[in-house]
Amino acid sequence: PPPPPPPHFQAEDGIRDRVSCLVGSEMCIRDSKSAVAAAIAIDRARHGRTVLALDMGAGLGLGAHLRRDRLHYDPVEVRPGLYAMTMDRATALDEYLKLQLRVPQGAPTRQLAGALAVLADTAPGVREIISIGKPIYETWKGVWDVVIVDAPSLGQFQSYLRAPATIAELVPTGNVRRQADDLTRTLADPEVTSVVLVATPAELPVRETNETLEVIATERLCPPPTVVLNRFVESSGIPASAVAGLPQGSGRDAATLQVSMEADQEAWAARMAHTHRLPFLRGVLTPGEVASQLADSLGATP
Repeated sequence: PPPPPPPHFQAEDGIRDRVSCLVGSEMCIRDSKSAVAAAIAIDRARHGRTVLALDMGAGLGLGAHLRRDRLHYDPVEVRPGLYAMTMDRATALDEYLKLQLRVPQGAPTRQLAGALAVLADTAPGVREIISIGKPIYETWKGVWDVVIVDAPSLGQFQSYLRAPATIAELVPTGNVRRQADDLTRTLADPEVTSVVLVATPAELPVRETNETLEVIATERLCPPPTVVLNRFVESSGIPASAVAGLPQGSGRDAATLQVSMEADQEAWAARMAHTHRLPFLRGVLTPGEVASQLADSLGATP
């Protein structure tokens, strides 16, 4: 049976319409996370926002759900008002040197970036702050009404949220320290940043998400997240007592499985504060169709 519920965590009461929205999930439901990130982006664009959707991975999950074979570092319009791109750390580092640290335009930033890439792969926090710094910089530009970030799995996501504080501890003064402090303030500002955690109503995703909620609350890494349950099987309305009266056969087996799934998912859903339940979509659907249907179901406040 499921374990007792964890200490209550007060989730946000909806997917907030903020400049930066970071969407993360447990590793085993990455496609589910990308689908929800795409759905939020589509929903915001439908409400007249100019939206940037940014994939922190290889651009395949988010791109597929936005009906693109592949995304690149330069944003492209994938539907009216919705632009999409993927993260490239080497290009982001080059951009960071030029724009954030004010390295002169004529300086050989490619060579410098190559040297710093080694540092980024070894020094604590450097790789993460480059990665999280890109979407936050996009919010600072003032070009987009909303920036939706398809974030990595929860463990890596937490390291991204911690990165500015890690750098601030290592670098006492200078431009790097000031940028780290600015990133920390942006991530902590509930008027700018919102976080959406995606889980399916099953043991591992619920446990991992509850642990992440506890870490975020304890370390105050960002505003309280909104929690979305995805792939939630609709109730059939079949009482468990009625299944026993069905004749033996495939019909009874299907009803037994349905009722068992409903009871199991309700048990795990009760152990995690959440505000949205997105349906389990049946049939053969493309990733783009999945994202569009989830956007229909989302019902986010414009």
